[in-house]
Amino acid sequence: QAQAFNPETGEINWDCPCLGGMAHGTCGGEFKAAFSCFVYSEEEPKGMDCVEVFKAMQECFRAHPEEYADELDEEEEEEETDGETDEETGGDTDEGASSDVDVSDN
Repeated sequence: QAQAFNPETGEINWDCPCLGGMAHGTCGGEFKAAFSCFVYSEEEPKGMDCVEVFKAMQECFRAHPEEYADELDEEEEEEETDGETDEETGGDTDEGASSDVDVSDN
């Protein structure tokens, strides 16, 4: 199975089919900057230092919806799913964990 990043050489294969041609489109420069940042990131969680370059890539996608409709649809679905997950688990999980810790520590 092809991989875009070779950890032995430290090189990124921009022609890897696994990247779906993203490196060569209208927003190829922005994609390369974001992907490279993430791959080489040493922040925890990985990629936290790449937020701005990912935002620039997303802005480019939005500026070219005719070419990046699939990526924009995926982004919208992720945002909707994230919102629902936060609402469903936000209070209950935290409260349950706090109560359990308080009881066992006392």
